Amino acid sequence: MRMTSYISVYISKERGNQGEEGAKKDSDRPAMEKIEHTTVPTNGINMHVASIGAGPRAILFLHGFPELWYSWRHQLLSLSSLGYRCIAPDLRGYGDTDCPAPAAQYSSLHIVGDLVGLLDALEIQQVFLVGHDWGAIIAWHLCLFRPDRVKALVNTSVPFSPRNPKASLLAGLRAAFGDDFYMCRFQEVGETEADFAKVETGKLLAKILTSRSPKPPCFPKHVGFSAIPDLQSLPPWLTQEDIDYAAAKFDKTGFTGALNYYRSIDLYVVEQEEIRVDFVCRSVRYVVTHF
Repeated sequence: MRMTSYISVYISKERGNQGEEGAKKDSDRPAMEKIEHTTVPTNGINMHVASIGAGPRAILFLHGFPELWYSWRHQLLSLSSLGYRCIAPDLRGYGDTDCPAPAAQYSSLHIVGDLVGLLDALEIQQVFLVGHDWGAIIAWHLCLFRPDRVKALVNTSVPFSPRNPKASLLAGLRAAFGDDFYMCRFQEVGETEADFAKVETGKLLAKILTSRSPKPPCFPKHVGFSAIPDLQSLPPWLTQEDIDYAAAKFDKTGFTGALNYYRSIDLYVVEQEEIRVDFVCRSVRYVVTHF
């Protein structure tokens, strides 16, 4: 979750006014129908996978919070037209992928295990890896745990956080920003779910995805997440159709699976300590655009 959401990508397109964007989306609809949707058993769960294209060069896209495979639809269409095999799953706990209840089942080992199993099932040895937000965190750990499966990495929003077994990330965030900081608020099972339920799902998603406040996202309990300002209108890159698609999925699954990533975050430090693999991270180029 990035309340101020910027994305560093190697693919970006200038977008025009609302009418031009609407026309573009109309032209995308026939192409969207070419995206295949399958369910792949992996690591003890059933994972929904959107894919398009064929050939030996595969790109794996990992979404963030609160998103779905759908966030990558434009990249799937664009890069598959260039000859890439493009794959975008709903991660564990999201969309049409299974949603285990215990937060402990959302550790980096679980999520990376899902993806390694997915690549095995698809008979793909290596991928170009692209991640955003929580997808970026998972991408870092896939590179860390299984560098043999990654040909190259493009990550957005979240830099790599090396292990520090003497420090708790949550404790540090709490000390820096207080108990009302969103990651801290997310920790109590059921509390945030109930708070989210007070806001219509589509409006909640639109608020989160479009917020541009430079301040740390803090939400006192007596105010809740309704404190995020209401939108006067959707930005050109987000349509009501997009919101409706995502809202329908979250209305079906709820938010517990998505929130469990935050609830298991301190496990990531422990798992980095247990599995030590050296790899080289080299910054090549950053192109900053609005997500």
